[in-house]
Order: sequence, then structure tokens, then C-alpha cells
Amino acid sequence: MTAGVSGAASPAWGDPRGEGPGGGSVVRRILLGSQLRRLRESRGITREAAGYSIRASESKISRMELGRVSFKARDVEDLLTLYGVGDEAERASLLGLAREANVAGWWHSYGDVLPGWFQTYIGLEGAASVIRIYEVQFVHGLLQTESYAHAVVSRGMPGAPAPEIDKRVALRLERQKALVSENAPLLHVVLDEAALRRPYGDRSVMQDQLRHLIHVSEQSNITLQVMPFGFGGHAGESGAFTLLSFPESDLSDVVYLEQLTSALYLDKREDVAQYARVMERLCEDSPDAADTRDLLRGLLQLA
Repeated sequence: MTAGVSGAASPAWGDPRGEGPGGGSVVRRILLGSQLRRLRESRGITREAAGYSIRASESKISRMELGRVSFKARDVEDLLTLYGVGDEAERASLLGLAREANVAGWWHSYGDVLPGWFQTYIGLEGAASVIRIYEVQFVHGLLQTESYAHAVVSRGMPGAPAPEIDKRVALRLERQKALVSENAPLLHVVLDEAALRRPYGDRSVMQDQLRHLIHVSEQSNITLQVMPFGFGGHAGESGAFTLLSFPESDLSDVVYLEQLTSALYLDKREDVAQYARVMERLCEDSPDAADTRDLLRGLLQLA
């Protein structure tokens, strides 16, 4: 994740030009779009015919089915009628999903400091039940202390006004609340030792960050490992990535790759499988959680 906020993007998840799908629940839009697509295909109705029924283009139906646009209740009602969905309970369920999909996420208030493509990621991160991360440049945002986050953002945005930096840091801390919530995800992070050796802030900032990592690594839903320099070359040679898994069966796993001005979202099965294998090798080759805490304690003594 870059200091500022965290190829072509997969059309189901984002846009390479940074034009995210707007406010609302990313996951609910994708779920509703997926269900509408299955209903349409089961009736043998073309996208062109579906678009005509709601006074829209074939491309709009495609964007709706991919979860890239918000949903109007009238459009959903008309499509359900066209698709022969007469059961009131089923209609009510899908219309309820449409309403929920249009509700702005908690991060909406941070929209002035967030590009659209990163808002998409926050929505996915917040809905994930399992988050697997490999990071090499610095401690991942979900595990950063406030002072460390402030140093990272300040370094990445030289000359930015203090209020903007403070707001970006506040967003990062807000995201971390999910890790101690009732439905907290399982978080597995592998940090390259370089992320811990590279100083951000003064000595006290780095010491506090190391202590924080030792503390959070003892949470039952968090597994932290460090890939040490001594191991040499390893499976994470392609760089940092995040692998998100969801409790909904309709949602495939997603690999998130952040770039300087955009992000790449991979959800093709073969792509996800390749990153999952890399993550597995990183976990196998890194010291386990207990040994990692010993490594962190050693770094703390040197900091």
C-alpha cells in the first residue's frame, strides 16, 4: 500500500483511470449485479433487450451486472418483472439489496482525500472475512501506529497541508477498528524485514511501532510473520500484494495490487491461485508467529 493512500483494472472491481464505482457498498452492488445477470441469462434475455426495458443501453446493463454503477429502484423493479420474478419475498429481498448497495460507506466522509480506486478497495477490505498481505516497503496500514502512519504519509506526500495528512492518518486508524470488531476478519501478514529496518519518523516512533506489532500479533485473529534477510531470495519477488476472501459464495477471491496512481484488481481464478501459492510459500519459509515475536524483540533492542 502506497504512502499516500494505502495496468488495467479488472472491470468487475475498478477502473485503471481511477474512476471508482462511486459511493455505496461495493460488495452489495457486485452481489446484486451477479444475481440480476443470472436471472437474465436463465430467461435467455439479451443485454440489449434488458437495456431497452429500462430505457438504457446494453453497456449500462453490463455495468450494472458488474457492480460498477449504482442502482435505481425503478430499474431493478422493471428488470425483475422482465425476468419473470413474481414472488414478493424474492423481489423484496433484491430491492432491499439495491437500497443497501446505494448507502454510502463510512469512508464517504474521507472522499476529499481518497481517489475512487482506493474507495473500492476500502469497501472490499471491510467486507472481507480473510485478509492475507505481503508488504515490503513499510508496515502495512492495518498495523501502523498513529505516529508511524503520520511519518509514512508525510514522507509520501511532501508539501501536503497538515489537515490533509491528519485526515489520511485518521482514515487509516478508522480502518483498523475492523480488526477488533465483533465480526473481525482473519488477518495474516508477512512483512519483509526491510519494512522493519527502514526508519519512518524518529527512534521513538520506530520503537513504538515494533512494540505495537508484538502486541497485535498476540490477537487471536491476527497472524504476523517476518521474512528475514537471512533467508535470501524468496517467493515474494514480484512485490507487495493483498489477497481478500469473502464470506459470500458469490464473490470470488480478489488480489489487490496498488500502483502510484491506480490499482489493479485480479479475480480470475488462475491469477488468484498463483498469488495464493506465493503467499503459502512466504508463510512456510518465514519464521512462525512465536519466532517472529522474538525477531521483533531483537529489532526493538537495536532500534
